[in-house]
Amino acid sequence: MSRRYPKLVVDMNKMRSNAKIIHDLCEDNAIDLACVIKGFNGIPEVAEEMVKSGCKQLGSSRMEQLKEIKLRGLGIDTLLLRIPMLSEAELVVKYADISLNSQKEVLDKLNDLALEYGIRHRVILMRDLGDLREGLFNRESLTELAAYVENELSGLILEGIGTNLSCYGSIMPSEDNLNELVANAEDIEEIIGRELKYISGGATTTLPLLYEGKLPERINHLRVGEGIICALDLPLYWDTEIEGLETGVFRIEAEVIEIDRKPTYPIGNRCVNAFGDTPEYDDRGIRARALLAIGNKDVGNYTALLPTEDGIELVGASSDHLIIDIENAKREIKLGDIVEFDLFYQGVLFASDRCFMNIELKY
Repeated sequence: MSRRYPKLVVDMNKMRSNAKIIHDLCEDNAIDLACVIKGFNGIPEVAEEMVKSGCKQLGSSRMEQLKEIKLRGLGIDTLLLRIPMLSEAELVVKYADISLNSQKEVLDKLNDLALEYGIRHRVILMRDLGDLREGLFNRESLTELAAYVENELSGLILEGIGTNLSCYGSIMPSEDNLNELVANAEDIEEIIGRELKYISGGATTTLPLLYEGKLPERINHLRVGEGIICALDLPLYWDTEIEGLETGVFRIEAEVIEIDRKPTYPIGNRCVNAFGDTPEYDDRGIRARALLAIGNKDVGNYTALLPTEDGIELVGASSDHLIIDIENAKREIKLGDIVEFDLFYQGVLFASDRCFMNIELKY
């Protein structure tokens, strides 16, 4: 066991269990599951645990992650979740079985490359239902693009249509907006004369509708990451407790490098901090605190950390230091001790960078 810190510990049994629970929930409702690996930077051993759950695809926004999955020969379809860059079209055709698309010029290039390689690349066309990230905003425009792919691009297979919600505009998936997606799909089906394989209804934030039995019946594909790798958002933000899901799949351990009693309000003339911000501080008097060798560079923002011990409070962080309040800690915390934290999605995303983080896989 490595003693180099900070250290990201991945509980592989919890990962496999969570993926199986979400897979079974989807399968029981005739939904194909794409397990999303981008949240943990596509660590291949962790992705393999997802494959064991029975998911239909592994999805990422990063072609380098999908390429690594393909080269490892896991025998599973790969799904590119970000609209392809023109500059990466060849990689997409070689290493992504399916890609999400909205741009005619990109589709034309994917088609040409697929014909050159003698394959047919599968595409899901994206509709923007108000979250204002990717996808065509106009219903008729998506219908026209779908007909174009179906009738003019022989190197592509129109797999279906999809949408993304809540990632940028914080728009909740609902029966109304997903029924609009279904209606758009039915427009397309009438024109092309066949049924689409997939109507892809979003990500983790769509799971509450599924769990409550309110998901429109024709939604048959979901792309889930956070609900498997963190399982924190559903109970905290969506009031949805899916039986059996466990937190703590990813935990981070950091070493204490200073212990002292200090004021809680900075002293002197204030300016901006290292990130150009001017935080507000609560004056709580003199309190015991610990400084840890971990910071925002490791986890994106210290608020993505969740102490696993009662009585420990997050105070603040700079790029490489974390300050915690230990006045009410349940144990004596000493220099050199290790403090453990659960991670929200942002924390996993940053901490799983294999170039900078010591990662331990626990079986």
